[in-house]
Formats: sequence, C-alpha cells, structure tokens
Amino acid sequence: MLIKEYKNQFIEQLSSIYDVGEVESFFYIILENKHQLKRIDLALNIGLKFSEAEIETWNEILEKLKQQIPIQYILGTTSFYDLDFEVNNDVLIPRPETEELVSWILSNNPITESTNKPKILDIGTGSGCIAISLAKNIPNAAVYAIDVSENALAAAKKNASTNKVKVIFIQENILKTENLQQQYDIIVSNPPYVRNIEKKEINKNVLDYEPHLALFVDDHDALIFYRKIAHLAQKNLSENGQLYFEINQYLGNEMVELLQQMHFKNIEIRKDIYGNDRMIRCVVYKSEI
Repeated sequence: MLIKEYKNQFIEQLSSIYDVGEVESFFYIILENKHQLKRIDLALNIGLKFSEAEIETWNEILEKLKQQIPIQYILGTTSFYDLDFEVNNDVLIPRPETEELVSWILSNNPITESTNKPKILDIGTGSGCIAISLAKNIPNAAVYAIDVSENALAAAKKNASTNKVKVIFIQENILKTENLQQQYDIIVSNPPYVRNIEKKEINKNVLDYEPHLALFVDDHDALIFYRKIAHLAQKNLSENGQLYFEINQYLGNEMVELLQQMHFKNIEIRKDIYGNDRMIRCVVYKSEI
C-alpha cells in the first residue's frame, strides 16, 4: 500500500479522538521512528510503499492510539532538549515547559573555563530529563538526582548511559529526608503539583497512563513537596545557591509567599510558552535565614 494512502486511513480512524493536526503529528513521529523518513521524504517520493508486515506494525500502533495511550509510551522514546530519552509508564513524559526550566537554569549558569565544579541536585528526577540535560550542557558540573521510585531510577540510569553523561542517582523519599548530606550550588525540582480538584482538566491519555505518584498531591496541602524541598535547600544550598521549581500554574502567588516566609531572596516567576505561571527561581543567603 502506498504510504500516502495509509496516511489517509490513519487520519480518518483517529480524527474523532484527536485533532487532525495532532494525528498528522503522530503519523510523522511514527514514520521517522520506524522508517527514518521525514515529511519531506514522503513529499519527494510519493510512490513509497508499506509492506504487509509494516502495515501490521502500524495497525498495532493505531489500536493503541485509539485507546489514547501516549505516543511516547507506544514508541518507548521521546526527545527532550535535543536528547533522546526512553520512557515508560513508570516515568512522566517530559514536557516542553520543563525544557524551558532547563533553559532558564543554563542561561543563569553559563559555561566558563573556571575550574569551579558546580554541584547540582535534581529532586524527583523521573526519566532523568532535567539532570541529564544539565549534565550534558554543563560538563564540568557534578550532577546528582533523587527519586523515590526504583523503576524510575532504572529508566533514568539507562537514559544517562545512552546520553553519555555521569549522574549520581539516589533512591530516597524526599518527604522523609532530614538532610541532603552535602552542599549544592543548584537544586531543581519538578515535583508532584496537580491537585485532585484539577483532575477534570487532565487529558485521558495522561490520567489513565502516566504515574499518579509523580503527578498528584492532596488538595489540602498542595505545596507539601515545595515546602519540604525549600526547607532542605535552606540547609543544603551553598551561599548564593539557587533553587528552581516547576510549579502549578494556579499557585504562583502561594509559592512566592512560601519562599518569602522562608527568607529566600531574588524570587522570580516565569511564564511558560502557553502564558501560564510555570517556574520559579530564588536564591538563599545564609546570613538571612
């Protein structure tokens, strides 16, 4: 069958579930993943065909998409900050908003020829996307990453190996941690922050397939992870150390208030590409704690 003919069938069968633009995006993601073909290749070679075996593979993927299983889980891979990451349902699928957080950290910490070796800690690392991207782009840094999930850490370790970076991974429940044991220059976290009352806003493909442990917090204490991590940062950030969070878009003011109460300085919120309050940065001055 001609690929362009299969594409029409593919779009037709999924258009009642997804936007047509999203379905086309799925098609080209799969085309590149399975056949190393890009949109331009198909446009320049309209006579390209799928074999029967290839059609069978595509039909299996099609059925999973009908169940709204995320395309990243179906293919087992995704791209983040121009790096390849394996993902499964033990880890969250990295988002573009989190890439923005990594960009912010890198812009504030340009690479220099200094022998200084900054220590960076990523709390709740999941797939390792933040820690690994920072290690790749700040090669003189010593990067550490914590997660409570043994399965998530297994995925993160594999991703670090694939991307040829060294990250020291630690299995630990941050809510039960009293001390991080050493000083860090940068602490970053994208902790669970979606309240149960916001579940109605979550797409089915996220709600049904991504790990709830990494997504949701109790409505009555939505800042539990931020409070705990900020408390640890007071003790375990070096002088002028930086703390970065990805945050719930509805709780920006509450986050500023929390960090002010804990005597952090230079507090700054940034919006994501969609115009939502999505990340926050602050600095610790030990003399003012």
